Amino acid sequence: MSVAPSLRGAAKAARRHPSGRGGGRRRAAVVLLLAVAYAAGLLMFVLGGGGPVDGGGRAGVTVASFRRRGAPARSPPPPGSVYRSHIVFERLWPDIRDDAAPASTATATSASSLSTPSSWRRSMLTTPRYPDSGELWMPCVKRRLIPSELPPSNGYLIVEANGGLNQQRLSICDAVAVASLLNATLVIPVFHLNSVWRDPSKFSDIFDEDRFIETLRQHVRVVKELPKDVLLRFNHNISSIPNMRTKAYSSPDHYLQKVLPKLLELGVVRIAPFSNRLAQSVPSNIQALRCLVNYQALRFAEPIRVLAEDMVVRMMKKSSSTGGKYVSVHLRFEEDMVAFSCCTYDGGRKEKIEMENARERSWRGKFHRPGRVINPEANRRDGKCPLTPLEVGMMLRGMGFDNTTFLYVASGKIYNAAKYMAPLRQMFPLLETKDTLALPEELAEFKGYSSRLAALDYTVSVQSEVFVTTQGGNFPHFLMGHRRYLLGGNAKTIKPDKRKLVLSFDDPNIRWSRFKRQMQDILHHSDVRGIAFRKPNDSIYTFPMPDCMCQQDGT
Repeated sequence: MSVAPSLRGAAKAARRHPSGRGGGRRRAAVVLLLAVAYAAGLLMFVLGGGGPVDGGGRAGVTVASFRRRGAPARSPPPPGSVYRSHIVFERLWPDIRDDAAPASTATATSASSLSTPSSWRRSMLTTPRYPDSGELWMPCVKRRLIPSELPPSNGYLIVEANGGLNQQRLSICDAVAVASLLNATLVIPVFHLNSVWRDPSKFSDIFDEDRFIETLRQHVRVVKELPKDVLLRFNHNISSIPNMRTKAYSSPDHYLQKVLPKLLELGVVRIAPFSNRLAQSVPSNIQALRCLVNYQALRFAEPIRVLAEDMVVRMMKKSSSTGGKYVSVHLRFEEDMVAFSCCTYDGGRKEKIEMENARERSWRGKFHRPGRVINPEANRRDGKCPLTPLEVGMMLRGMGFDNTTFLYVASGKIYNAAKYMAPLRQMFPLLETKDTLALPEELAEFKGYSSRLAALDYTVSVQSEVFVTTQGGNFPHFLMGHRRYLLGGNAKTIKPDKRKLVLSFDDPNIRWSRFKRQMQDILHHSDVRGIAFRKPNDSIYTFPMPDCMCQQDGT
């Protein structure tokens, strides 16, 4: 195609109109400019190499060509930003499969081979929990709480516990502590029906109510319900009782200065919601009371306790080849957790729609508020994304837990379980859950009650030799503390640094030997031994030493 004829045609068009007519000149100028622009664009295209030539010899233009030449390509995201774990697994699976420990070595450990991952796994499952008697800590709550005759009560305290099982547990412990500060009579806490957990259970459905009251009898008065004469003053409507809205982590002074006067005036106060409403650092006698509630007063209700204990026995029998010792994993890959994290995986558009619907169903508009920025890639790099079952399996295999390991998985209903649980079972064929340990008829009365089902998981996990936590939350925090309390302060825990973990999952070309070295490094820096002391702003429910425990003299 010639450029010159186009220019000549434009010039002729311009000469057709007399120079005195302004409108004609403007039209001619426009036509001329268009012709020049077209010619310049075509010239640049030809000099730039053009596009692919079709069968008729014409230069073909594709959208991709214009993108490459018209705008800079988007730079690749920083390492660890994108979920590629499924690709890494597919490439490493032959090596993972072949890395299984021979049956003859499943229960034997050679001192000279402890450097190998599989022997390390066996060592972790068979070595004593208390390697150094000088570091042995034992519960001593009662030694720190001196029973005394309670003075006349200042009135009644009503609290509303919200959230899941262990958030409710936290609220109950803190409610007893606040009742002691106020010298108030605590009414058995009311459980708020949470939009996420959707569990209508009452206190007595989950915990042994009578034991709770009896254990605290010499320290705090507890009643099952508000007396009728007090309720009558508020027209039998608890909502009419003034709600002393309290900020998170309020100090004891706040309760004494702001809440106590109202309690003395009305004889009853209400605090709702009541989650994390008491400071971590409080006087030692209040800390000891928290310990008493958490580890002694709060016992699961009998139906839960009986089945849970049976499940522990069954798990120990199944893992008899390792002395009844097994690994428990808290897996947080339920739909609500994946949705709340705002992370993306490998489900494409279907996953995106499902997660958006889940967010709207449970949190109605929270994620679309003005100024709210959702950045899945940054979330993943920062270690905020829940690990998939596949990632947990690869991590543990890389750390040395082979396919002879007995694994108990504590979780709710896994999102897209058929897809995501398959590779974990592939790597750990001896995997158990509450659905495999208990018969369908045994679980029937707990179906639909997330807190009661979580109580079963909690009991089996607390008795495990090694506990693996994969996501933050109250369940692992309470469980780590409870295991420290029961196991002399030396609970074996694996708490991986997910910011490092996602980097290993980001390289599709990584070799299995290198992947294992990286997992061993993560394990080395993890909370393996579990011994840790509470710092001023730490939770006593995660770190019971030294407030709830005393060091033994080794005799």
